Amino acid sequence: MKTIFHSASDRGIQDHGWLKAAHSFSFSNYHDPAKVHFGLLRVLNDDIVAPGMGFGTHGHDNMEIVTIPLRGTLAHKDSLGSEGFIKPGEVQIMSAGKGIRHSEYNGSATEEVNLFQIWVFPKVRNIEPRYDQKAFDAETWKGKFKTLVSPAEEDGAMWINQDAFFSRGDFEAEKSTYTIKHPGNGAYVMVVEGEAEIAGQSLSRRDAIGVFDTESFDIDVKGKASLLVVEVPME
Repeated sequence: MKTIFHSASDRGIQDHGWLKAAHSFSFSNYHDPAKVHFGLLRVLNDDIVAPGMGFGTHGHDNMEIVTIPLRGTLAHKDSLGSEGFIKPGEVQIMSAGKGIRHSEYNGSATEEVNLFQIWVFPKVRNIEPRYDQKAFDAETWKGKFKTLVSPAEEDGAMWINQDAFFSRGDFEAEKSTYTIKHPGNGAYVMVVEGEAEIAGQSLSRRDAIGVFDTESFDIDVKGKASLLVVEVPME
């Protein structure tokens, strides 16, 4: 088993006034040659967007983009005609493929929105662009990991154009094991809230650990913790 620890305090912090962003990997004006990607996971941004503000229309291609709101409401509009709001408990996924343009704004005039935006390199390039959005019941990931995104859409998971799996779990003072779902994959685990010991490493809020070259690893939650696992091919 191999691991790489990313402290929350070592993320690339950007404060643009209307946007406060913490980058787990090199992005925009933040560049760390030691933190460009974890396997095929390219971006994990922890964004806080001020009321009524957001990202104007811009384009992407050949990237799988997953957005997970943590609090507040995100307004989305894209070149495929998709338009609406995304709230906590929901997941949005876009296969940028040949090219897609979209905008994302805080859907509230009074409250901040906090979200994770995650980019994964695609398995097949230049597919037709695609948009999907789904609500999940948070009860389904209490005391266990619930797969939200997978390449096979099993058990209600959303489809992704990669051998990747996104899972969430809320645990309370308990031990568990995460088993790698696809041979050769690694898992990047973000502690969304709380504290846990993962693969022997102590982690606090927004700390992350990448675990690879193993079939499984242990998780020991201290008190209460909410975890996000992004499992991706390492090559």
